[in-house]
This record gives sequence, C-alpha cells and structure tokens, in this order.
Amino acid sequence: MSRRGMAAGVGEVQDGRDEVPLPDRALEDRMIAETVCSAVSAAGLGIAAVTAYRRRFLTAVRIAAYSLVPLGLVMTGVVDWLADTAFSPTAWAGFGVLGVSWLLFATTRSVERRRGGTRKERREARAAAGRPDVVPPAASAPSLGPGSRPAARPASAPRAEDDFSDIEAILKKHGI
Repeated sequence: MSRRGMAAGVGEVQDGRDEVPLPDRALEDRMIAETVCSAVSAAGLGIAAVTAYRRRFLTAVRIAAYSLVPLGLVMTGVVDWLADTAFSPTAWAGFGVLGVSWLLFATTRSVERRRGGTRKERREARAAAGRPDVVPPAASAPSLGPGSRPAARPASAPRAEDDFSDIEAILKKHGI
C-alpha cells in the first residue's frame, strides 16, 4: 500500500493528489519561511555579484557562501522544523520549562557556594572542628624524603661596590 493509500485509510488515492495534504497553517508557515530564505539568498547573491563587479573577488565569494546558507537550510528541511517550532505554543512552553530549570540550577549553585558546600560537607566540617587533634588535609605539607641532588650553595651576594661602579660608568658615558 502506498503512502497515498495509507493517508486515505483505504487503497485509493485521496482527491487525486500524490501527497498527504498538510494542514493550512503549517503550509502557510512553511511557505513564508521558504520565501524569506529564498529572498535573503537572492539578495546576497546580488550583493556578491556587485562586489565581484568591483573586482573584490575574495569578498564576493565569501558573501556568496553566506547567502547560500539559507537556501541550503530550506532544501535540507531545517527551516520546516524551525517553522514548526517557532509557531508552536507547546514548543515555546518547553523552552520556558527549560529556562526555569536552568534558573533553578543556577540559583541552587550560587546558594551552595555562599554557604560553603553541600550539607554533607558542612556537617563534616563541624564534626572536624569539634576534634582539635585532626588536621585538615590541605594544612599539612607533604613529607619529602632526602633528595637525590645535593643542596645548592647559595650564590654569594654581589658586592655593593660593583653595582655602583656599573651605575657610575653609565652616568659617565652619558656625561652626567
């Protein structure tokens, strides 16, 4: 059974058409979106032609590439999906629910940072504060064994006379 027969519920073609008819509103949305995208592509290609006429070929090719994107989106069906989403109250309610969810996550995260961690971490911190013999892990330095390299001798400090002699030489060079 073909697609046409499935739409009619029997094996006959409905109204002599080859496709299943779309609801009027969805067809209008699709036609508007395709018209706008086609117009944007045509305008972009016109601007690219004028730019090429002015012998700015690299810019013209870049403009042509950008102007072909809306046409490609229409041909792949992305625009149909976007049009169905943009004009659907259910989709906008879904975006609203996602926004509220994100807002709740962000709020709880900021409150958690202000309080200093989760409830479990605060409880452990209070329990550790009650025991004075316990040292927090970050407070102790790691114990290192004897190093394999001998300790370097500190370099002798330069004498003050050497520093001043360099400065004097510079001043004499400039006539000061």
